[in-house]
Amino acid sequence: MASTRRTLSPANQDRSYQNGSTSTPFSSNSSSHKVSNSSIFVKLRRIFAGIFLLRSSRRNQQHSWRRQFYRCLLCFLIGILLGIFPFGHIEVEDDVRIHDFSFEIKSQSENNVQEKEMLRNEDSEITAKVSEIDVKLDVVLAEKFDYQPRKLLIVVTPTYNRALQAYYMNRMSQVLKLVNPPVLWILVEMSAQSPETASILRNTGVMYRHLVCHKNLTDIKDRGVEQRNAALEHIEKHKLDGIVYFADDDNIYSLELFESIRKVSRFGTWPVAMLAQSKNKAILEGPVCSGSKVIGWHTNEKSKALRRFHVDMSGFAFNSTILWDPTRWRRPFLNPVRQLDTVKEGFQETTFIEQVVADESQMEGMPNDCGKIMNWHLHLDARWVAYPRGWLLQNNLDAVLSID
Repeated sequence: MASTRRTLSPANQDRSYQNGSTSTPFSSNSSSHKVSNSSIFVKLRRIFAGIFLLRSSRRNQQHSWRRQFYRCLLCFLIGILLGIFPFGHIEVEDDVRIHDFSFEIKSQSENNVQEKEMLRNEDSEITAKVSEIDVKLDVVLAEKFDYQPRKLLIVVTPTYNRALQAYYMNRMSQVLKLVNPPVLWILVEMSAQSPETASILRNTGVMYRHLVCHKNLTDIKDRGVEQRNAALEHIEKHKLDGIVYFADDDNIYSLELFESIRKVSRFGTWPVAMLAQSKNKAILEGPVCSGSKVIGWHTNEKSKALRRFHVDMSGFAFNSTILWDPTRWRRPFLNPVRQLDTVKEGFQETTFIEQVVADESQMEGMPNDCGKIMNWHLHLDARWVAYPRGWLLQNNLDAVLSID
């Protein structure tokens, strides 16, 4: 039996190769290169998919620890590459130098210290400029208007209602009005401000402060001591910078006295002429000087021989900074400087001065050699005259006499 063999025609063979069912020996090199590249891409995709994609196959579940390891290893390598890469450097084409942007981290306290230092420097610069302007202004005023800066005079006067109060106050205000400014008149009354006193102060033309001492008169021995202490407390509280002088309204003062007081550095003293009440004669009380140095004291009263400093209340003046800046003057006592109401009459002056200076070496005799009287204490008050209301006498004082 004859066997038959069926073969395809060449046309059919070419058609089968074109359909891509089998490879032909006549395929080009380019097609083989594309197939190899696609196979590599497929393998890489499978590797990354195996690392990052989770599949539920049993084989993948058995090798899950390998995927976790590969993931960690890949992240570690990426971190190393990011750390090595020089982000802080910039290369400039026209410049060979490499600029490094470095940042200095400072604490909050250091920033506060620097800000305070900057503010302190600015304040010092402003203060220096202001002082420089003040100096220039003083020079201009001194050249054109004959102006000289003067120390502030703080005149403390205790007063009370009596027959000749208006006369004393008007006389005192006229004297202070003639003194070269600046002058501050501190007038102290007891219990309340009287309208008569306030009216006189408003019309004086002198800078003043009207104070009230609220101490009970039944609990104090010397009214003037408490009034002066009220003024001292006011000066200390407001830190007034000047020369303090206790000037009673019934004394007589020369203008030379107030001009001499401005020259006081710490404590100045001078002799005072006094009219004795019991004897019809004048006595001198105050320092004995050699130049401006105090070497002794004038006194004619045996009852006051035990006093340390023989000075009248209107016979000394002192720098007000002693009251509120004791460390500047090295004052021996840190307690407030006040007059004492517990001592005998006539000892208020010496106990007060002992709080201000240690001895005569810290005093300044005024004027030179203390040989000139610049104020007088006369004790001429009318003690038994009735005090009229508002300093006005309501009754007619014209005397009608009958001639016989």
